[in-house]
Amino acid sequence: MTENQDEKSFEISASAPLIEHLAELRSRLIKSVTFFIIGIIICFSVASYIFNFLAKPIVEILKVNGQEPDLIFTGLQQGFMVNIQISLFGGFILAFPFIGFQLWKFVAPGLYKAEKGAFLPFLIASPVLFFTGASFAFYVVMPLAFDFFLGFQQKNDDSVLETVGITYLGTINEYLGLSMKFIIAFGLCFQLPVLLTLMGKAGLVSSMALSKVRKYAVVCILLVAAIVTPPDVVTQIILFSVVYLLYEISIFMVKLVERKREKEPEESANES
Repeated sequence: MTENQDEKSFEISASAPLIEHLAELRSRLIKSVTFFIIGIIICFSVASYIFNFLAKPIVEILKVNGQEPDLIFTGLQQGFMVNIQISLFGGFILAFPFIGFQLWKFVAPGLYKAEKGAFLPFLIASPVLFFTGASFAFYVVMPLAFDFFLGFQQKNDDSVLETVGITYLGTINEYLGLSMKFIIAFGLCFQLPVLLTLMGKAGLVSSMALSKVRKYAVVCILLVAAIVTPPDVVTQIILFSVVYLLYEISIFMVKLVERKREKEPEESANES
């Protein structure tokens, strides 16, 4: 009878930490979703201002070409759905630092002091690199890409027989989808150094292995550039160049991690 009671008490004590972890996870998820919903509400209230900001690249190029900087919508519900898209997109961006903080608060208690010091810089670097990639896409890539696309317009010339005028009449849904695709693609691609360096810290990859598979990485980067960008050579070359540079930076970062790991036993031996 006593043995059965001991077994039951052991099972209860073993399941208690799991229940506490699940309760903590639930609390962090609720807070993350709450931040996300607050971000959605904020962005929905200023959706028109956000769209005007996102439309700057195409507006400036249209003005340079002597066209009216107007975008249209062809469906009755399209204007409302664009505001919903902007709210979801902007809400996630606003909530991203808070979600990362909740992730850190959930993971941190299970880490040693040295592990916390190693993980925290990457947690900070991740949103910084995402915003850097998004800014690069918005201020550099999008103007180049839109200028390339609008170069296929054709003015009606009366001096040439049977010349058909081709003018861009973009819809807000199409433009927003294309802009968000650029921003998200470059933002995620800029996470490559964080991902590979963390994998290097965990011992999952090495700088030598990354160097050996460089030619395969080039092919993969070309495929990614072809998939996530519109079918124009300029944008694909820019994305490929940036991601390949980030890959080389990742190899360098992993080398630094390996050198630091090699020095740790020497330093501990000297201290003893």
